[in-house]
Amino acid sequence: MRLILQAIALSFWSAGEASCHNADKEGFIRNSGPMAIRYDQIAERLRAYRVGKGLSSEEVALRLGLSRAAVYRMEKGELIKIETLERVSELLGVSLASLLDAGVEYHSNAVSFLERMRQIELTSERVLAHYEPISFLMTTDAYNEHLRQMLMEAMPATASRAEFKRQVDDVLRILSERKSLVRQRQPNIASVIGLVEIERFLRLGLVGRLDLPPSVQKQRRQAAAIEVERIATLMEQEPVGIQIGLVEGALPSQTFQIFRRAEGALVSVSPYRLGELPNITSGVATVTGAAEAVALHETMFRELWDQSVRGNAGTAILRRLIRKTGP
Repeated sequence: MRLILQAIALSFWSAGEASCHNADKEGFIRNSGPMAIRYDQIAERLRAYRVGKGLSSEEVALRLGLSRAAVYRMEKGELIKIETLERVSELLGVSLASLLDAGVEYHSNAVSFLERMRQIELTSERVLAHYEPISFLMTTDAYNEHLRQMLMEAMPATASRAEFKRQVDDVLRILSERKSLVRQRQPNIASVIGLVEIERFLRLGLVGRLDLPPSVQKQRRQAAAIEVERIATLMEQEPVGIQIGLVEGALPSQTFQIFRRAEGALVSVSPYRLGELPNITSGVATVTGAAEAVALHETMFRELWDQSVRGNAGTAILRRLIRKTGP
């Protein structure tokens, strides 16, 4: 098994050219060819998986018998021994291939996935996305606490309340950082939204379960209407860097984002849901830079975008929906 793991580490980037990347006699992965190993990206994935596991750098160091300085160096993107990476992957419950980005990253944890999205957005020049029902990044500040409330209402019956609350706190912290960074950096974001999903969002309201008292449901529907009005206003004002298209037909059941970056495009697909009846506990999200996956998702996005309604026409549709479903 160890030989197989070392083979992955030594040959993944070299495409069969053993002379490009080699492990030195101390077991470090070093570059000796034109294709540079992106230690910084290994470090980003390592941190995302660690955060998703709910471990601090100090806890990782303690469990692996390493110094804290060694763990900090790993997360700064410095040279890493294959043996250490193998032990880290076992501790974090991920494959070495995922840490090394051997094709696809898999995230069975919403916290690690959202942290990874935060990292990728830092270097993204343009984002093409399908969110369901709306993008958290475009919500009001009040939505942060609404989402916390919905997530706690949706807590699985078998979950530890303390552990689930910690996960919710981590999700909200990362999402808040992402929202703040997007507002500061103002990357170019184009988003398609399904009208069927928006209508469901308005009719159910900001709820984590369906058995809430009628008076509470009414309040939650009013809160949902405020969020949809926020989207309508963005479509009307068309602020720099934000484009929104409304689609009447069927949309994919999972959300996706395409990140265009100088170092290469990535596509993420997520089962996690941050709207009404949210989900942060079930499913596996993926991130990949595979050319075919990126191209297929870009084609799908263009087709959805071409059939979408935008600008003032979209604003009018959303406001009619708000009146139609008003509490």
